[in-house]
Amino acid sequence: MNVTGDDVRAFVLSLPQTAEQFAWGMPIFKVTGKLFLTLPEEETSMAVRCPIVERDELVLAEPGKFWIASHESGNPWVRVRLAALDDREEMAAIVTDSWRQAAPRALLDADQ
Repeated sequence: MNVTGDDVRAFVLSLPQTAEQFAWGMPIFKVTGKLFLTLPEEETSMAVRCPIVERDELVLAEPGKFWIASHESGNPWVRVRLAALDDREEMAAIVTDSWRQAAPRALLDADQ
């Protein structure tokens, strides 16, 4: 089962205080004004926040699913091929992790 850009969008917009905008020729998503996800490559992938050490481990472990865009190599972002995701639950876990990295502490405390 393939995860689509519409699946990602629907889940992302269900998260608290999340908004969709359009920048750099693609949909972008922010929580309280802080960027945490983009849908590049005609919505066939998503770019999410990920600590660099974890990101590098993900890319080494599953290069068919995760990769690093050259312009993001020094930043804590990783790209995810939507067609390579196992299911919507995996997508939701990745998106939620990225959202949690960008959300303010008060929102995280309220979400628990």
